Amino acid sequence: MPSFIIKTVNLSKTYNSGSVKTKAVSGVSFKVAEGEFLAIMGPSGSGKSTLMQILGFLDYPTEGQYLFEGKAAKSFSPDELAEIRNEKIGFIFQTFNLLPRATVFENVELPLLYDRRNLGKKGNKQKIEKALEEVGMIYRINHFSNQLSGGERQRVAIARALVNNPKVIFADEPTGNLDSQSGIQVMKILQDLNNEGKTIILVTHEGYTAQHAKRILQMIDGKIVGDEQIRERRIADGEKELK
Repeated sequence: MPSFIIKTVNLSKTYNSGSVKTKAVSGVSFKVAEGEFLAIMGPSGSGKSTLMQILGFLDYPTEGQYLFEGKAAKSFSPDELAEIRNEKIGFIFQTFNLLPRATVFENVELPLLYDRRNLGKKGNKQKIEKALEEVGMIYRINHFSNQLSGGERQRVAIARALVNNPKVIFADEPTGNLDSQSGIQVMKILQDLNNEGKTIILVTHEGYTAQHAKRILQMIDGKIVGDEQIRERRIADGEKELK
């Protein structure tokens, strides 16, 4: 039996603006096993980013149940949520969210500054260098982020997401601002991380990008309308892999 790291039951999110109610996520139920590579796919306004924000503890559902590692999310204290976000979850965003006047080293270091398991300057330096080596950016370690190309910035953002060795990596449209070659490099990194055992949850509106995952949840109007295991997925170097 697989070990499920994420489970949702009839999960919903409603936004209120005066008398107008908008249901961004509507009665969503699914499970994610440890080590899965799941793509949540849908057009703009389908609710996929809202769902990812709930799964990543950046937002809260208005109805239903969300379990992380078998424990109800609503039972976590604020301190526990802060620890989960820092130690068990990594985020990659379309807009990179790097500090422009900070070096690559300093950007990747940020999560470590809030880590209760702080290993000290030497230990942190080793973790930062290891994360940058994994994404092929160690040679830019002393450059400022505003000196990098879009693809390089996204690889630094991935290193920042990796530096605390999280269990789950959430990637929200990670190739959306990139040229095709940089997008392939990013997807290769995500596939390599998944092959190493990381759970990856990718949000995208692009069918081509979603095909790099092993499973696709299709969302429309806040609902899951499809749940497909990919028998033959795209490999970022252009070849295909049979399951």
